[in-house]
Amino acid sequence: MVTLGFMILGFGVGRIFPVRHKAKNERVQLLCTLLLIFSMGVGLGQRDGFFSELLVLGVQSFLFFLLPTILSVVVVYLLTRYLMDETGEKKEGPGESRRCEKGQGRDFMVFLALGALILGIGCGAVPVLAGFLNPLTAHTQWLLYLLMFSVGISVGLHKGIWDKIRQYHVKILVIPGGIIIGSLAGGVLCGLLLNYPVNQAVSIAGGLGWYSLAGVSIGNLAGAELGSIAFLSNLMREIGAFFMIPYISRHFNVYTCIAPAAATSEDTTLPMMIRYTNEETVVLSVLNGIICSAVVPVLISLCY
Repeated sequence: MVTLGFMILGFGVGRIFPVRHKAKNERVQLLCTLLLIFSMGVGLGQRDGFFSELLVLGVQSFLFFLLPTILSVVVVYLLTRYLMDETGEKKEGPGESRRCEKGQGRDFMVFLALGALILGIGCGAVPVLAGFLNPLTAHTQWLLYLLMFSVGISVGLHKGIWDKIRQYHVKILVIPGGIIIGSLAGGVLCGLLLNYPVNQAVSIAGGLGWYSLAGVSIGNLAGAELGSIAFLSNLMREIGAFFMIPYISRHFNVYTCIAPAAATSEDTTLPMMIRYTNEETVVLSVLNGIICSAVVPVLISLCY
């Protein structure tokens, strides 16, 4: 809720923010995003047994990431195509053309994100470097707050956004509902393919990208091996969203970009939404992240 507060504060500032400084605000978002991904990588490199877990459980974790994510994308696309209004569809007007060109020109963001993650993992694996970077990794929440404040400014610059969101009413639940349905269906499929009990498989998929909570919760319920799979698969979902959003934005509707991000759509993956969708979708993304994050503990407990 603190992060949401910073975004609301940023929104207020954005109403009076000089449009001529919009590019500078976007550069702040880019820097914060890369630092957050780098910090995530440092934390992974420091994690005891991370590399052995990745080698031993990597294939199973990958399936638990891939199938729930793909099914979420499919379900959300179908639901939003028929239940949401046409503003989520691609348009051929000059504004949309500029957005597509902007997205295509900034695909380097994907490579920057991957490079930051790999560099962070490498630094985290070296104790001396990890210790040197401890002030950064210990205060990542402030980077996140700054990022959310900057995101709020971007949304605030878009006039009439709240009037547009209010038109959706209960349809705001369409996207998180589709994500949950697709994720749980993917969990069932993973359980059948990997010969896991369905309740355990669905619990892993029910993490919705919240890897820290999913790993700890399922580890306590089902043991270290399943906890590690839950951690890795949901981590892959968060990282994978960075690379899927640019593609989805060009080949599906913009609402569907929220699907792979799931619970992370309110914070870490939000800058990608800003770059490849629009301000309206950014607000829906935040609301989706709040809803998905709220239901993750419930899903894990009920499904298991």
